[in-house]
Amino acid sequence: MDLAEIFGSNVFSDKVMKGRLPKDVYKALKETIEKDMPLRPDIANVVANAMKDWAVEKGATHYTHCFQPLTGIPAEKHDSFISPAADGSGIVEFSGKQLIQGEPDASSFPSGGLRSTFEARGYTAWDCTSNAFLKEDESGNVTLTIPTAFYSYHGEALDKKTPLLRSMKAVSKQALRVLKAMGNVTATKVTSTVGPEQEYFLVDKQFYMERLDLMLAGRTIFGAPAPKGQELEDQYFGSIKDRVSDYMKDLNTELWKMGISSKTQHNEVAPTQFEMAPLYATTNIATDHNQLVMETMQKVALRHDLVCLLHEKPYAGINGSGKHNNWSLSTDDGTNLLDPGRTPGENVLFLLFLSALIKAVDTHADILRATCASAGNDHRLGANEAPPAIVSIFMGEEVTEILGKLFKGEKVAAKGEQYMKVGVDTLPEIPMDNTDRNRTSPFAFTGNKFEFRMVGSAQSIAGVNVALNTIAAEALDEIATRLEKARDKNKEAAAIIKEIYEKHHRIIFNGNNYSEEWVREAERRGLPNVKNSIDALKAFVTEKAIGLFRTYEVLSEKELHSRYEIYVDTYAKQINIEARVAIDMVKKQILPAGLEYATFLADSISSFQAVSVRASVQEDLIKKLGALLSSTYKNLARLEEALTAAQGISDCSRQAEAYRDKVFPAIQTLRTDIDGIEMLMPSDMWPIPTYVDLLFKL
Repeated sequence: MDLAEIFGSNVFSDKVMKGRLPKDVYKALKETIEKDMPLRPDIANVVANAMKDWAVEKGATHYTHCFQPLTGIPAEKHDSFISPAADGSGIVEFSGKQLIQGEPDASSFPSGGLRSTFEARGYTAWDCTSNAFLKEDESGNVTLTIPTAFYSYHGEALDKKTPLLRSMKAVSKQALRVLKAMGNVTATKVTSTVGPEQEYFLVDKQFYMERLDLMLAGRTIFGAPAPKGQELEDQYFGSIKDRVSDYMKDLNTELWKMGISSKTQHNEVAPTQFEMAPLYATTNIATDHNQLVMETMQKVALRHDLVCLLHEKPYAGINGSGKHNNWSLSTDDGTNLLDPGRTPGENVLFLLFLSALIKAVDTHADILRATCASAGNDHRLGANEAPPAIVSIFMGEEVTEILGKLFKGEKVAAKGEQYMKVGVDTLPEIPMDNTDRNRTSPFAFTGNKFEFRMVGSAQSIAGVNVALNTIAAEALDEIATRLEKARDKNKEAAAIIKEIYEKHHRIIFNGNNYSEEWVREAERRGLPNVKNSIDALKAFVTEKAIGLFRTYEVLSEKELHSRYEIYVDTYAKQINIEARVAIDMVKKQILPAGLEYATFLADSISSFQAVSVRASVQEDLIKKLGALLSSTYKNLARLEEALTAAQGISDCSRQAEAYRDKVFPAIQTLRTDIDGIEMLMPSDMWPIPTYVDLLFKL
């Protein structure tokens, strides 16, 4: 395998464009991409023809505009390149108009009130900042895939990409103002960059197909714990099994072809849990790539008779999955604005941008929490496996010390480069980072970026990065306005850094975010602790949020309300599915199996009594089993009653609250009974694969 040859081989990349487009067309397209200029129709026609020729040469028969509706799952409509000619033959064509714009039926996508049901028209518009690429399936079909934005007839964003592009523009504009005020005259653009690490589980396809809950809900609604879990911590970074390694090899090849830099792979903490980490890309491209990563993980798994689980909590009692959103800001003249350099205490630009993030996160912690709200992520946030629902920032000792000294007006001495001392002479000297890693922190500074760890594994990273870009833009706007008015820029910068630390240092916490002490301390500091999605999502429709997103032209009030309604409705639907799956499994699988075993025990008791032998073991078992079966039957009825009541509520928010407060607890109560029955049943009579099967037979 020639890795350099494979990487990007299915991407209509800058290299391919440069080789296939006339010089003037290539130059015009590059200006469009780099300077946010409109694409001229004549240029689009030439680009479309070259793109079609390249795709057809590689076996493509169809093209599609791929977009990201508010379902969170990419959508595609495929059209062939072939068109009929007047003489009855076929011609292969692809115009600039077809490249730039498509018109899918938008009627079945959620809009949250942005349009009426009968208003079906939606538009896809080519996002030329994200390269077109080829998708291949197992059958050998090849499709030219064009990343696009998706919006309504009246121009409202019906997708996740449009607000993301708007937010990138907003943060670039405000960051440039700060740079120019501080004397930078070379930067013309600031780009937010992201490296999203992706966690996932693998399960044998045979076991998956025998579990209705995994198939339809993405998680095990029932399941007694296995005798062994993750307590030995022997899975984390352990040797990768051959079957999994084969899967990862195929996964990497498919990702590399599409130009996705799958860089790191390893075993995660839980059994059958793994992680893939890419290199950094612009936020827009990273978001597109992460959607492709999730889709490709699932496709490739099936080729290996595996299923890839992206649910945040497929199994109770062991770690769930998230994705770590590593976010930073970089200029087009090569500067990472969150890189402290060797002397962070003297790096005024770094301290200004760091302060902007401190202010932004403290001011809008509720919005960041809302971006991670989902029914699946509710299982994960707040547990001792993931950041709590309290948003805080980890800075590390050195950076926190610098900010504290600046606040007190004390001199910050340059430490220079320091090296770790391990006590083994043969080991090389390794320079110390300016910050450690805090895996318990939801928003951790990790050297030259912030790692936001609250995002759920199944979620798009678009939402959180829309929020990060926009809240950063607001803070940078305020900083830039002050700097632009100041005569002494450095003096004003120092005053800004000091004032922000004074007002917002409550958000900085370098300790153990899992501890109960931190929960109490966070409450004392006045930090919000929003423990469930329904409450968290309300942050999208506060006056503060509406004003923020409207000011920076990222989302209108109407667009924000639409997202709130869609996400609340999605939550309710997901819990509704889980409840119906639970009812189906209990009625059709678990109760019949339990009754069969009870009958077996009763017959055994009769057989023992026939020969005048006391069947004390069977009597005890049937007593325990009978109590659990009786409780199951009662709790099943309570779940059905709660579900019917919730389904009858018309108001979206009230219905979701009913699912949260009544239906979900009823599922959990029923689970206690079912897991108890499983512990009593013989393995050959239990109707569904157990946690041992799912977690240790891969």
